[in-house]
Amino acid sequence: MGQRTLDGEDISELRAAYVRRVTEELPRAARRAGDWPIREDHCFGRVVLDNVFGDAWYDHVDGRPAYEHLSRDELTAAVDLAERMLEAGRPAVEELNRNSLRWRGDSATGPASRPGDA
Repeated sequence: MGQRTLDGEDISELRAAYVRRVTEELPRAARRAGDWPIREDHCFGRVVLDNVFGDAWYDHVDGRPAYEHLSRDELTAAVDLAERMLEAGRPAVEELNRNSLRWRGDSATGPASRPGDA
């Protein structure tokens, strides 16, 4: 069954692309590279969604997992950011991770702990 916006647009493929990038492709690329600051899927979800909102994502999304509650435009931005990290590698991952940590008031050693799936 497809996932549709309120106006009836099917965004199932866009949601699937987000999930593939964040849970499979980015962690795989991080393992291969061996020098990225993050490696786990939940970290990539945090970084991508925080950068979509320019803030901690959980202050902007009602419901979990977050990707199931994003608009078409938000999902498109999330997939674009994930693709940017895949294409540019470590420099993009470092930049976007720093943004995320700054918005959360975290040190460079790790993200804040907050319940919920990105």
